[in-house]
Amino acid sequence: MIALASDCLLFRTTAGECIPFSAEMISVELMGNTADMFDAEFIRHAAGAVFHYFRNDLGKKSVTVAEFANALEKVLRGFVLTTKAAIQAEAAELVLESDLRLLASESGKGCELFFFPRLREEMRQRLQESPKVLRFRGLRGCVMQLAGARRWTPRCRSLQEQIVTYMRECLSAEQSSGDLSLVVD
Repeated sequence: MIALASDCLLFRTTAGECIPFSAEMISVELMGNTADMFDAEFIRHAAGAVFHYFRNDLGKKSVTVAEFANALEKVLRGFVLTTKAAIQAEAAELVLESDLRLLASESGKGCELFFFPRLREEMRQRLQESPKVLRFRGLRGCVMQLAGARRWTPRCRSLQEQIVTYMRECLSAEQSSGDLSLVVD
């Protein structure tokens, strides 16, 4: 009988065959199935880690293809979930929100004089965080609060246009890169 190489593990197939594979050989076999999700180097290291787990940690000389595939799938799935969570967290960081009603209440009822400098300061602070989207909520409520109106009037519409124009001008003056969107609702 031929001795098994020290860097090999016997893989038992469902047909009953035992095929010796090294960590490098098994990662080459796996490349086709996962090439779209992970790069070759990553797959090689992940397969090597699972191979090491069976060979050294568990002390096995042979393993079924299903056992190895399940262990590797758990490892890769963990990285996919971690990657998705990181992408979602990064996306959440790229959208910054502010409440115009809060800024209006901080300025005092009917005090446009204090509102506009406060709005500019808020925009400056938010832009320093380098967002992809800068969103200001509560424009209608802010306008009605500043105008001291209970119903929407032509004065409210004029003030709304002034606020949006002012925000655009502030953004043009402050913005250094062109990959920012301003959303006002």
